[in-house]
Amino acid sequence: MNAQRVNFRATPGTANIDVDDIPEVMAQGGDWEDVLAEIEKITNERIVLNMGPVHPSTHGVLRLVLELDGELVRETRVDTGYLHTGIEKNMEYRTWTQGVTFCTRMDYVAPFFQEVGYCLAVEKLLGITDQIPERATLIRVLMMELNRAASHIVAIGTGGNELGATTMMTIGFRAREEILRIFERITGLRMNHAYIRPGGVAQDLPAGTVDFIREKLPRIRRDVGELQDLTLQNPIFKKRFVGTGYMPLSAVMALGMTGPGLKAAGIPFDLRKMQPYCGYEDFEFDVPTYDSSDAYNRTLVRFDEIYQSLRIVVQVLRRLEKCEGGPTMVDDPSIAWPARLSVATDGQGNSLEHIREIMGESMESLIHHFKLVTEGFSVPAGQVYQTIEHPKGLLGVHVVSGGGTRPYRAHFRDPSFANLQSLSIMTEGGQLADVVVCLATIDPVLGGVDR
Repeated sequence: MNAQRVNFRATPGTANIDVDDIPEVMAQGGDWEDVLAEIEKITNERIVLNMGPVHPSTHGVLRLVLELDGELVRETRVDTGYLHTGIEKNMEYRTWTQGVTFCTRMDYVAPFFQEVGYCLAVEKLLGITDQIPERATLIRVLMMELNRAASHIVAIGTGGNELGATTMMTIGFRAREEILRIFERITGLRMNHAYIRPGGVAQDLPAGTVDFIREKLPRIRRDVGELQDLTLQNPIFKKRFVGTGYMPLSAVMALGMTGPGLKAAGIPFDLRKMQPYCGYEDFEFDVPTYDSSDAYNRTLVRFDEIYQSLRIVVQVLRRLEKCEGGPTMVDDPSIAWPARLSVATDGQGNSLEHIREIMGESMESLIHHFKLVTEGFSVPAGQVYQTIEHPKGLLGVHVVSGGGTRPYRAHFRDPSFANLQSLSIMTEGGQLADVVVCLATIDPVLGGVDR
């Protein structure tokens, strides 16, 4: 256990203790037994333990305040607000297109979902939802489903690493690496892509990408299968996960928990089926469910969703081949930013054709390019709320326009933030060691929690 301050506090009904007399113990390394020995000296007392905000098991800058009775957790309080990214406020001072660059950094493990949710909302305000080219929509689905698999792989792998099973993380990251190579080939980046844009996507798939992805899919399946073989029937893994962090269905519904936690409880809540977007109604896939929302079943849901995502990817690739060469941005020059740019043959910068036009042939094209990039396009006044199925649950995007070139307000209903409400019910009455398991199966990313 990392260095933590442990405060002893009197429980109700015990004699009042002067604050100056409250002992403090610094627990470092493997000296937890010394802490327990100090507890035994003070009868009928509980201790308050800070886990985080930089503990490796808190998935980022999250602070957990645990009230313990020995090893038993009596109370869990989740304290967010240590990251302070200010993304939503910053978006009010940037153009609508530049907003993608901010929201992609929220849940940095699943960046494409914030990009797509935000762009769908902006497109609703613009009234161009039905004008988005088919190829652009297919590319969006491709990126989201690959990203869904990558996000679940990280959740499973890091959850194992936090229990001491480093091999789980190394195998998981090996599978994720194949997906990141696909992203890098398409967007040029491994994360923080800003590839999805209002009106479509930044640029088409590079030549040969479909075959490249088909080559990677068997390797991803192999690594995920190896991860399953290592964990699902492992007696140690099952003892740590089966029955741990159990959430009754009534509690899941009352707390607004979505994603794997809700599906594990038996509710097939998936917006791709219930409120389809991006043409998901045209794809064949199943929504996995189980009969009990505990840590083990939440892990099973993630494994199942990885395979369902790969199933969708195969269908997308077939359809992409049929519309190869089609447009990837809405046919409206006042919105299409960047203005039909294409990457040069060396993989860097803009194509020579575009540079030749705006710098040497057409003053009008140069003026239009300059104003569109610097000022942005205007969006009619109004507000919309767009929801999509994020790997961690329901992602909601509320966007308000005052009629200008910047959002008046942008607010995200991040699933990690909402799902963290459930941690208290999962952990209270259980063991201290189970807190790590419960938090890992919620899989929060603090970039989305503290926006």
